[in-house]
Amino acid sequence: MMGQGILMVRAVIANPADRPSFDTWYEKEHLPDAVNTFRPLRAWRAWNQSDPSVHIACYAFENVQQAEAILNTDGIKTLIAEFDRVWGGKVSRTREILDIVDERSPSLQ
Repeated sequence: MMGQGILMVRAVIANPADRPSFDTWYEKEHLPDAVNTFRPLRAWRAWNQSDPSVHIACYAFENVQQAEAILNTDGIKTLIAEFDRVWGGKVSRTREILDIVDERSPSLQ
């Protein structure tokens, strides 16, 4: 069985004073723009409770190939440019592609 592919974006917002405005911007602007651009199955985001400077956004696709293909689109280039325009050097980030190889829950057993 081929698993879903996840595009995971890990952002580090070093300055605690920037986090509330980053959170609002991501909720109101960036996540909706990314969903409209990527058309994922679903998208979600979270703040890391072990390291409050870390924000994670995930975009799920039918398979890894779809997630990987997003990295080469004009759409992601536009989103990256807008992110850089708004946040400049205040936020560092990485992108990773994850392959869901096993998923369990009581209802899936």
